[in-house]
Amino acid sequence: MPGHTVGRSPLRRPRTTATSACALLLVAVAALTGCNRDQEGGKGSDGGAVGIDLPRSDSDFWNSYQQYIEKGVKAGEVRALPLTNSQNDIGKLVSNVQVFTDQGAKAVVMAPQDTGAIAETLSTLAEKKIPVISVDTRPDQGDVYMVVRADNRAYGEKACQFLGERLKGKGKVAEFQGDLASINGRDRSEAFKSCMTEKFPGIKVFELATEWKGDVASAKLQSTLAAHPDLGGIYMQAGGVFLQPTLALLEQKKLLKAPDEPGHIAIVSNDGIPEELDAIRAGKIDATVSQPADLYATYALYWAKQALEGKKPAAGPTDHGSTVIKIPGGFEDQLPAPLVTKENVDDPKLWANQLDAGE
Repeated sequence: MPGHTVGRSPLRRPRTTATSACALLLVAVAALTGCNRDQEGGKGSDGGAVGIDLPRSDSDFWNSYQQYIEKGVKAGEVRALPLTNSQNDIGKLVSNVQVFTDQGAKAVVMAPQDTGAIAETLSTLAEKKIPVISVDTRPDQGDVYMVVRADNRAYGEKACQFLGERLKGKGKVAEFQGDLASINGRDRSEAFKSCMTEKFPGIKVFELATEWKGDVASAKLQSTLAAHPDLGGIYMQAGGVFLQPTLALLEQKKLLKAPDEPGHIAIVSNDGIPEELDAIRAGKIDATVSQPADLYATYALYWAKQALEGKKPAAGPTDHGSTVIKIPGGFEDQLPAPLVTKENVDDPKLWANQLDAGE
């Protein structure tokens, strides 16, 4: 081990003084401590430390993701530096990544919420040959080793198809758009609009920009309901931030009715958090697309480990039920995201049901 002199003269002498014996003991303890330190991260520690930035803590989905990340790190999937949280602030993310590089990170896991503003940081990491795993969002520019996300256009299409069929092709729908600075917000919004225009032209869609903020969504929904009391559906692009304020407003206005009651407002969401599944069971919302928080964490750590080991990704089906596609600047592992309704809400394979079971 560098810096240690265990093989020098103290071990070769047939006799040792008390001083040299103490020195030998100290060297041995230091060597043992050093080895233990190297092994602290378990099987994922050999290639170096991983810097992991969590994107925000104001969403039940991302809080669940954090729990799965911490579980994987504790299990030794990778040796992680102290986790950071950029709190939906691109400036904090850039600063946190700088700390990671200063601390010797050999790979970085991030989930940039502003996918257009991270390009310079990605360029810096590429120059330093530090691979990046981007979770849930695909940066607009820059190199990444792997993006771990579901097909977000499919989110919008599934929501459109569900609401279109539920409303029988007629009526009015409010759409809570995520931040359009994020590729996720754009993908979901564009796909929802395209699907509605093509398949359900008899449905009028009110596009409500929210920047992923629940209070903004609630305020805009209140204005929409005042102008259009016959609103028939709502598409929430992120249940983790929109669910509670939406249900509270509808309950306050006595518009929270069961699916079989007249005046029911059909609601489809994205995320698949436990609270959404409970709301489906209670008849408060109709469906959600389950965004796999557990798989996001699992395969973020998996691809970080692959990167540390110098393995090259390839496009094609994986052995974990997803498909890797080639994207500009890297690859993307597109994980499955099923539509959840009352028919399959108790499926034990859904991550939110596993979370409730304490797994």
